[in-house]
Amino acid sequence: MARKSRWLMVLLSFLTLSCSIERNENLIDKYRSEIKNVEREFAELVKEKGLKVGFLTYASEDAVLNRGNQLIKGKKAIQEYYENYKYPNARLEWEPEFIEVSSSGDLAYTYGHYTFEVTGEAGQMIKDKGIFHTVWKRESSGEWRYVWD
Repeated sequence: MARKSRWLMVLLSFLTLSCSIERNENLIDKYRSEIKNVEREFAELVKEKGLKVGFLTYASEDAVLNRGNQLIKGKKAIQEYYENYKYPNARLEWEPEFIEVSSSGDLAYTYGHYTFEVTGEAGQMIKDKGIFHTVWKRESSGEWRYVWD
């Protein structure tokens, strides 16, 4: 009888663990979907309102931008950077091709391709393509904000 009880306990433990793993995968999928939506909203805001508005709206207070081998640290510095930006009418488009979320659901990262277009000082169109990488953090409010771009 004791032997059957042990097997029953093992079976119940296994079932509990399986359900827990499945719930966690469902949460991870939910978080990936949230990040995909946030990336889409971020890109749309940049397209509609410009780089400054978009990057300030989605920045965490301690966000860091890597621009031209220069680190711009903090939301205030990001605001100053875009207030003095040489090309305020630049166009930037991107879409994440990969999204990963931590099992705790408080950090995520994305990467994919971007296209940057701007009219240069001589009136010529300058186009740059590359790969972006963004790290996201869930704020205490539940909103996702980037901490690295």
